[in-house]
Amino acid sequence: MNTTNQPNVKFVQTAEYRENYSNSVQIRVNVWDFFLVFGTMQQSSETQVELRNFQGVYLSPQQAKALMALLQQNVSNYEDAFGEIKLEPKAPGGPVH
Repeated sequence: MNTTNQPNVKFVQTAEYRENYSNSVQIRVNVWDFFLVFGTMQQSSETQVELRNFQGVYLSPQQAKALMALLQQNVSNYEDAFGEIKLEPKAPGGPVH
């Protein structure tokens, strides 16, 4: 039987580490990677919405798929505990943030 020892993982936060709130995520995809752009969306008037992007993160396709699985599991756990998350209706043909 072939057993592989798993390494100990140590999480270290660099001096550049920051936490931010985002209510807008845009995703751009190409053959090599996924690019996630995080920002905040604020409605400054009845007809004007402003998106303030503050961070872009590149992910490999493998990391994007792993993130998708982690998010799905955590959203399911959240809904089991607190109820279904309802999404607002999407604007026809418009971007989703």
